[in-house]
Amino acid sequence: MKLINSVGPNPHVVRMFAAEKGIDLPMEDIDIMAGVNRQPDYLAKNPTGGAPCLQLDNGDYLSEITAICEYLEEKYPETPLIGTTAEERAEARMWARRVDLYINENLANGFRYSEGLDLFKDRITTLPEAAEGLKSIAQEKITWLDGLIDGREFIAGDRLTLADVLLYCFLTFGISVGQPLNENNKNIAAWYERMAARPSAQA
Repeated sequence: MKLINSVGPNPHVVRMFAAEKGIDLPMEDIDIMAGVNRQPDYLAKNPTGGAPCLQLDNGDYLSEITAICEYLEEKYPETPLIGTTAEERAEARMWARRVDLYINENLANGFRYSEGLDLFKDRITTLPEAAEGLKSIAQEKITWLDGLIDGREFIAGDRLTLADVLLYCFLTFGISVGQPLNENNKNIAAWYERMAARPSAQA
């Protein structure tokens, strides 16, 4: 396997997930700032043009970070980050979906339509007029999640899951592009510090 890697929160999710599972993934870095991921060679591997994508041992390419992490979980089940039972897997997927849909997508598009507009305006349809609203929705949902994780070590309870990795990587990105953590969200702040202290956070 080989991870086609780049800057950004999406590749960070896969790297951190792999690190938590103890998987040593060979990597090939591409320059998305220069638009390498929008060129025919890369689009033949991943037609969405997104990064990262995972080259499998059989030569196929797998994209979309949740799918990549699910694949790694199935190939290397010994440190479960999704689950070992139907109930655990459903719970982890439920939280991962909530994090992605309510927080990560709004945070990322808020960036793409504002601070990242110069980079994205010629690559995707952008809605600059929606940027501040999307950022506000992301912050509202982070506050919503803050209440739900009161008393928990991780989002799903006492076990680390894909949902934690997804949220940590996107919040870290958000902090770097003008979407800081709300200091009033004490539970999220404490959770974030615990996640940042994990060696995998540096992957």
